[in-house]
Amino acid sequence: MRRLMAALKALADENRVRILWAVEGRELSVCQLVELLGLAQSTVSKHLAILHQARLVECRKEGRWVYYRAADANSPNEAREIAATVSRLLAANREASEDSKRMEQILKMDRNQLCRKQNQ
Repeated sequence: MRRLMAALKALADENRVRILWAVEGRELSVCQLVELLGLAQSTVSKHLAILHQARLVECRKEGRWVYYRAADANSPNEAREIAATVSRLLAANREASEDSKRMEQILKMDRNQLCRKQNQ
């Protein structure tokens, strides 16, 4: 019950739902998520920490950058099912569709330049 409640509480914020949608099926850097959401890096990091604590996303560090992806087969069943439900519910959502189009543009950007630009 605790895992389920933690996951549901983690999704009580629109930006965290948007993050979960964005990392579905791909791995993204914090800089890419900052660009998508238009929020401060510290705010995005806080949202990611909440999602990570709820085990809805996983992360890995590579050099200076941290990358996030949706929970995988090693995650609790609750997290996987909730992520799949969010994905299914957002599949026909207009705002999610706009985020997906914007993410395609962001993925074409040079990640290093994007991060440098945000850190100026």
